[in-house]
Amino acid sequence: MTAHLLDGNALAQKLRAGFKQKAEILAAQGVRPGLAVILVGEDPASQVYVRNKVNACAQAGFHSEKYVFAADAAPAEVFAKIAELNADPKIHGILVQLPLPRHFDAEAVLDAIAAEKDVDGFRAENVGALMQGQPCFIPCTPYGAMKFFEEAGIDLKGKEAVVVGRSNIVGKPMAMLLMHAGATVTVCHSQTRDLKAHCQRADILVAAIGRPKFITGDMVKPGAVVIDVGINRLPDGKLCGDVDFQSAKEVASFITPVPGGVGPMTITMLLANTLESAERALGA
Repeated sequence: MTAHLLDGNALAQKLRAGFKQKAEILAAQGVRPGLAVILVGEDPASQVYVRNKVNACAQAGFHSEKYVFAADAAPAEVFAKIAELNADPKIHGILVQLPLPRHFDAEAVLDAIAAEKDVDGFRAENVGALMQGQPCFIPCTPYGAMKFFEEAGIDLKGKEAVVVGRSNIVGKPMAMLLMHAGATVTVCHSQTRDLKAHCQRADILVAAIGRPKFITGDMVKPGAVVIDVGINRLPDGKLCGDVDFQSAKEVASFITPVPGGVGPMTITMLLANTLESAERALGA
């Protein structure tokens, strides 16, 4: 068996074409979807992520603004900018690029974003609403991962799902979305006892642990759907996921690659949430 590839680049392109059409319709009504991105510090990876998000906005016909603060900036400066953007009707989504410097309370910064503009879905209020199945916005990475099941016609009802990685950004929201879709979910981490056995019974296996090639082919149930959320840089500079792609693809039925899998979908769903926020603003 060789798994079918869940191509994030292709799905992202398809969805973004639709977003551009919707943005044009909104623009004709006097509203242009607007995203503001805040970057603190000079982390090279963060700079790339921010640049990609700004470029994606331009391609979709969205308005975007970028605000860059020095790594030693006072938190009060960032809070003041967030307050300004909360009140700006041209901005429908606000994103603070993580990680933040150590002298910042990241949770407090994220919670300062108005709920109706929290297009990353990271506010505690939003996460709590997701638990009840009524989120204002779904966190972008899990949202993008769920789109693969929809596109491939994979019914999650009654399926056994295992999420390896329990972070508030990916692991827990992913588990909640899978549960709301009808799957039975187990959340594990790298030190979970009998982790291999848990993985081997999963119809849906999601790796979001941040360790290169941690999930190997012998941990995958034959015919499972494997979603690799991880992105790691190897010593030779190449990127890889948390799944050993070469061995896992010989066992799985569907699998996402790295790069070109969940990554492009994360930015795509950021656009989706920003568009939705703009539509709500127009409706209001």
